[in-house]
Amino acid sequence: MLLTITLILSFLVIVNFLLLFFSCNKTTRRTEIKENRPTIIINNKVTNQQASTQLAPTGS
Repeated sequence: MLLTITLILSFLVIVNFLLLFFSCNKTTRRTEIKENRPTIIINNKVTNQQASTQLAPTGS
């Protein structure tokens, strides 16, 4: 009985690792040349009225 449970759990762990390994999204690393573009920083001041309209309703 203990041997059966151990074998079943071992099999499930192995299957889990195989699924994890083969389901990962493979990303290729490309060396992209970044262009020297100026960074644009926009300062927007948020008022209390704007802040209250941007919050999502919580239902409480």
